[in-house]
Amino acid sequence: MAQQLVILMNTLGIELDFLQVGDGERSGDAIALRYGNPLTGHEVMIVDGGNKASGEALVRHVTGTYGTRTVQHVVNTHPDGDHSSGLTEVLENLDVKNLWMHQPWAYAAGLLGKFRDPRFTATGLETRLQEALDAAHELEKLALAKKIPIHEPFQGSGIIGPFSVLSPEKNWYLNDLVPNFVRTPAAKQPFPRLRSYLSEAASWVAETLNIETLDESGETSAQNESSVVLYGNFGGHGLLLTGDSGRIGLTRFILYAQALGISLKGLNCAQVPHHGSRRNVSPSVLNSITCQFAIVSVAPKSTTHPRRKVTNAFKRRGARIFKTDGVTLSHAINCPQRSGLRPATEIPFYDRVEA
Repeated sequence: MAQQLVILMNTLGIELDFLQVGDGERSGDAIALRYGNPLTGHEVMIVDGGNKASGEALVRHVTGTYGTRTVQHVVNTHPDGDHSSGLTEVLENLDVKNLWMHQPWAYAAGLLGKFRDPRFTATGLETRLQEALDAAHELEKLALAKKIPIHEPFQGSGIIGPFSVLSPEKNWYLNDLVPNFVRTPAAKQPFPRLRSYLSEAASWVAETLNIETLDESGETSAQNESSVVLYGNFGGHGLLLTGDSGRIGLTRFILYAQALGISLKGLNCAQVPHHGSRRNVSPSVLNSITCQFAIVSVAPKSTTHPRRKVTNAFKRRGARIFKTDGVTLSHAINCPQRSGLRPATEIPFYDRVEA
């Protein structure tokens, strides 16, 4: 017991908390985590803030559960409002030391040739990008007003607390993704997203452990693909946070991780991308990323997320999968689980999934 205690005291541990976000079909992500050990002390980090209500909940969680007002790192994985809006509450009410976010408007001069309209000036395009990504731009303005250092989290850009940034790659982000964000001006070269998914027939098909209907055709938005992907290793236990990254971004991330010699098989815990959408993962992606536990952020009473064929795909590859669904999920690696928590309900394997 004494030897085990010494090992734990010298090993980096983490408490990971996925807060509930949204209602009905409006999901989001708000993640708080505390890392360190009794010898070195602990630091707090927040990854995405959901909406305003979940941002307020993050403030209460950090001050109440973690017992501090200091947050070493705040990460906005991508500029969607259901990830960035709540972070203004965090910056307003906590002592934030570093903000990590992309600032595509800062590259407007170099992006002029990426858009169809030749009349843009650098200043005009900068303004259009700021307007299109207004939730993220508000976050930037607040950080500047409060003199919080801003860093851009690109692949290989360095370490955020205990995590390495493995996606997105900067040139891909600027040249292919930003021009194809949802509300930006029309791009010269469209992102390879050819179909609309606003209306889908509600039909069902059978699945078993040996029959998988998830395929390789998933396509998500360029804005989702721009999500920051974070990897951390805690005494040999891998942890992966994916934001809303899609099949293309995850495939590029997998290849980069393999080049670095990082094994993504047998991770301790992984975030399920984009609330369990079937547009974001594929069999080839999930064959390369396997985990013991998988956590998906989904709003209470959501009827579309997580997709059963996605949760089945994780379970088929050995994961135990859980969803927030109106509760906060807590997971600990190399540290004791907090007292007062009760076991979460695991998502079952379904014999019928959405067609």
